[in-house]
Amino acid sequence: MEKPVGGDTSGNELIRVNVITLFCHLNSCFSPLSPPSVLTAAALVLALDAAFVEDLDDSFKDNRKDDIWLVDFYAPWCGHCKKLEPVWNEVGMEIRSSGSPVKVGKMDATSYSSIASEFGVRGYPTIKLLKGDLAYNYRGPRTKDDIIEFANRVAGPLIRPLPSQQMFEHVQKRHRVLFLYVGGESPLKEKYIEVASELIVYTYFFSASEEVLSEYVTLPELPAVVVFKDGTYFVYDEYEDGDLSSWINRERFQGYLNVDGFTLYELGDTGKLVAIAIIDDKNSSVEHTRLKTVIQEVAKDYRDHFHRNFQFGHMDGNDYINSLLMDDLTIPTVVVLNTSNQQYFLPDRHIESTEDLVQFINDILDGTAEAQGGDGFLQRIKRIIYDAKSTVVSVFKSSPLLGCFLFGLPLGVISIMCYGIYTADTDGGIEEIETSKKETGDRELTDEGSEEEQEQEKKEKSAELSDEEHGQKNILDKKED
Repeated sequence: MEKPVGGDTSGNELIRVNVITLFCHLNSCFSPLSPPSVLTAAALVLALDAAFVEDLDDSFKDNRKDDIWLVDFYAPWCGHCKKLEPVWNEVGMEIRSSGSPVKVGKMDATSYSSIASEFGVRGYPTIKLLKGDLAYNYRGPRTKDDIIEFANRVAGPLIRPLPSQQMFEHVQKRHRVLFLYVGGESPLKEKYIEVASELIVYTYFFSASEEVLSEYVTLPELPAVVVFKDGTYFVYDEYEDGDLSSWINRERFQGYLNVDGFTLYELGDTGKLVAIAIIDDKNSSVEHTRLKTVIQEVAKDYRDHFHRNFQFGHMDGNDYINSLLMDDLTIPTVVVLNTSNQQYFLPDRHIESTEDLVQFINDILDGTAEAQGGDGFLQRIKRIIYDAKSTVVSVFKSSPLLGCFLFGLPLGVISIMCYGIYTADTDGGIEEIETSKKETGDRELTDEGSEEEQEQEKKEKSAELSDEEHGQKNILDKKED
């Protein structure tokens, strides 16, 4: 959305200024404006913003079809939802003051889970634009300007006609990337409309006659689909570029990007390898600026060679890329990511010039460069261990006391339990031994009887032995006789 030139003349800013000015004027009639009064004024402005966002209930499902709705499906306990709330209030006020036909609302998806489920809500917050029977998901950054641009783009015509050359030049200045159908009715136009209905959430689609185009645009044949970006244009060729939908999905980004985590996620849909210079934007040394310049030159000068397979850009800092690769990269450096299978390539030599980078890219294309990472079983195990380790380290770095409590308390409880189990087994074993000894002694007393009985038995055994001895002696005497 274009910003007004000059002072803050947009409707929402004018209302804000008038509210604060009026409050300050009324307050000055009684006493000087104090800090609490300033806070009260800010609270009034926030309340004013929230007034342009409707709280939706179960009646929304039946009443929505005659209007275009931009809806935030949220959960009251969700931290990201709470962070989005002030931004969403600003979106509501901006859209209302601009005269847009879009209505802005929010729905507690936990209270109206059946409705949220029908709209395909799987996480929080989820932003959708509902237009007739269609529901478009918003996947961009959660900023006011980006959300409003998404709402205006999707709420408007699917294919926007350009009636004049002045209008064509205007939209070129306004949009970094735009797609244009040139020609009359044809099967290509039908396909173009079909693709636009799917990808309108990402980019703009226009149509025009050949007379509207600037003089520098020459088309080999009509009808044609053209993408304008990077200060030039590229014509769709069915034989070289394949399916129109795939081509538009690949070409909806500029040739060179400032890459962050969100952009990298979006680039995963293109199927391209992503060549990134990892640098420190705050570091103005020759090495950092040179590597950024090298990758920009390759993106521009070798576009015809690499644009079907590669996306180029740079990333500020190595924190995100380290967590992604589970490695510590020394910057500045170059890394090539395959977002489809989580593999990556690192150069085996220092990148000094465009020739070095081109050679590295060609090595990847012909398969001589060694791929690292991936999404195999061992890599998944490594990811689990790395994430657990990173979580523990981050907790202790941010709050050592909290870390000691979170991890020390469970360890202490487990230690006490183990000690209790061990001591319980030891005491039980001693008691079992003593009980066994006692039972054995009792059995011995029971089998042998009392002391008197034992003495009587001894006498009887002695008498029996004496009789046996006399008998044996008589037998021996007889034998001698």
